[in-house]
Amino acid sequence: MNDLQTLDITTCVSNTVVQVFDTMLSMAVEIFPENPPPLPDGLRYVGSVAFAGDATGSVSLEMSDAFARLLTANMLGMETEEIEGTEEIEDVIGELSNMIGGDVKSRFCDRGLPCELSVPSITSGSNFRIEQVGTMHRELIGIGFQEYIAHVQVCIK
Repeated sequence: MNDLQTLDITTCVSNTVVQVFDTMLSMAVEIFPENPPPLPDGLRYVGSVAFAGDATGSVSLEMSDAFARLLTANMLGMETEEIEGTEEIEDVIGELSNMIGGDVKSRFCDRGLPCELSVPSITSGSNFRIEQVGTMHRELIGIGFQEYIAHVQVCIK
């Protein structure tokens, strides 16, 4: 079957996020499939993977520095105060975006749309916006844990 129209990307990504956060981080997250709360101002991290082939686009995971530090501490079994620098944070955000993007890629391949996944790229900073030029379909899903919010964006050309 070669039909993206019948693939419910929001449900697929939401289920993947819940599973990844539970399995890898022991965190039960809340999903906001529509109108996700905005991310706080300040330093943010974005992990992105691209897929190319019969399906083309990207998956990105964006969050505040505070949430990124919490996820890093959970995944590495340490306290947030023990995190020095950004290397560990970038590794964890890259791995999480790779897991979510890998699941999206698998869904496309299962539908007869073979594609390959790039290695994750990480962007950090403040006062920037992520845009995909030429995107035909875009899904934005919110992830909540306690007072923290993250966004997963899937763009398909």
